[in-house]
Amino acid sequence: MRIDIHNHTTRCNHAEGTIDEFIQRALALGIDIYGFSEHAPMDFDPHYRLAFEEMEAYRQDVLDARERYREKLDILFGYEVDFLPGHMDERVLGAEVDYFIGSVHFIDKWSFDNPEFLSGWKDRDIDEIWQAYFEAVEAMAKFGRFDIVGHLDLIKVFKYLPRQDVRLLAKDALKAIKKANMVLELNAAGLRKPIGEIYPSKALLEEAFELEIPITFGSDAHSPEQVGFAYEEVTTLARETGYTKAVYFNHRDRMMVNF
Repeated sequence: MRIDIHNHTTRCNHAEGTIDEFIQRALALGIDIYGFSEHAPMDFDPHYRLAFEEMEAYRQDVLDARERYREKLDILFGYEVDFLPGHMDERVLGAEVDYFIGSVHFIDKWSFDNPEFLSGWKDRDIDEIWQAYFEAVEAMAKFGRFDIVGHLDLIKVFKYLPRQDVRLLAKDALKAIKKANMVLELNAAGLRKPIGEIYPSKALLEEAFELEIPITFGSDAHSPEQVGFAYEEVTTLARETGYTKAVYFNHRDRMMVNF
């Protein structure tokens, strides 16, 4: 089974291509389980996400596509939700979805992975940034409302790397992920970024494997050309680490399949 369940649409305002173009690309690559997980609306940073008033239209877009393509592949409906205390909305968290991806894109409202705010890295201690990031990931897991951890070590995106061992920095976050019974995604988008690595790193994936944290796959596509990006490389990393099965969701029920 080929799985790709972290993907976006033009409704996030920073993607391109129609839903049909994304799906046609998935079909061409032989993907069996394909998920849309749009950036969920919130009352902060609205230009990079779905608007609240578009939630129903987004849902209908995906459900219509699911019906039209039901003989060819399974299409899932989800949201990628920014973990940002005080700004997450019950209209999103209470929505009927197949899954929620919980992601950390902000540290104290600083959008650390946005090139527009790259200067923020110059004024802070790198190790302290990494520590704050993984504390936020830990809090996200303990929040208990999400199914999947999005791009676990997104903080490495611009190659500002810590002096400390990343396995120690992420230790408590990984324990919280395990306790929350969450799934870790292998996200290929890091290969398209300055870091040039899959999220998470091999070192962190090995830690997750030791904790028996299950995995899933996502290309984080923002254009049809990115669907299924580096799938063989990502699945090879998973196999080399020891994984043979991956997860997808149906109405938030977990399904485990061989990949």
